[in-house]
Amino acid sequence: MTTIGIIGAGNIGSQLARLAVRNGHEVVIANSRGPETLTDLVAELGEGARAATRDDAAAAGDLVVVTTPLAAIETIPVGPLAGKVVIDTNNYYPQRDGHIEALESETTTTAELLQDHLPDSRVVKAFNHIGAADLTGHAAPAGTPDRRALVVAGDDPEAKRVVSDLIDQFGFDVVDAGPLAEGWRIQRDTPGYGPRLTAAELREALTAAKRYRDR
Repeated sequence: MTTIGIIGAGNIGSQLARLAVRNGHEVVIANSRGPETLTDLVAELGEGARAATRDDAAAAGDLVVVTTPLAAIETIPVGPLAGKVVIDTNNYYPQRDGHIEALESETTTTAELLQDHLPDSRVVKAFNHIGAADLTGHAAPAGTPDRRALVVAGDDPEAKRVVSDLIDQFGFDVVDAGPLAEGWRIQRDTPGYGPRLTAAELREALTAAKRYRDR
């Protein structure tokens, strides 16, 4: 059993919490409005879950998911996440996040921004190219024909292994896209962003991806 901290209780965070509890993990989940606003979700999740502050979720998690809008990156606690594997689920939506020059010029990625904020953590990109409902709706046991695949990207091989094992347990095959800098291959409006793809199809989609400036 692993304790999974989840910072962000929106659609993706809530669904990941459901998958975690379904697979025997404990969940400590936080949002920006306070633990008291998560009563209904925690009641649904059952004894394996509790609500907490962001600092508490970061400290409690053996592995921590950051699933907040980009504007909230600076609010993510740094100290409690030192040395830990941190999953970044984010995407850049200018209409929501405002204009971010480094992302517009594609000199960095959202996961690299989080890694810069958490220099002592091991950030892995995952869960950013699947709809929230599909996280539970498409999960299937290993060996299922045409099982859906999800991407990981990261600079630390061991951290990617940990996240890959979790994704497999949650019900998906895994495709390694390489280092964090290659995470752009699965950002919004790329071939792999959104559709249900097998591992072979997802590898093809990553290869076919083009940067915004090259379209």
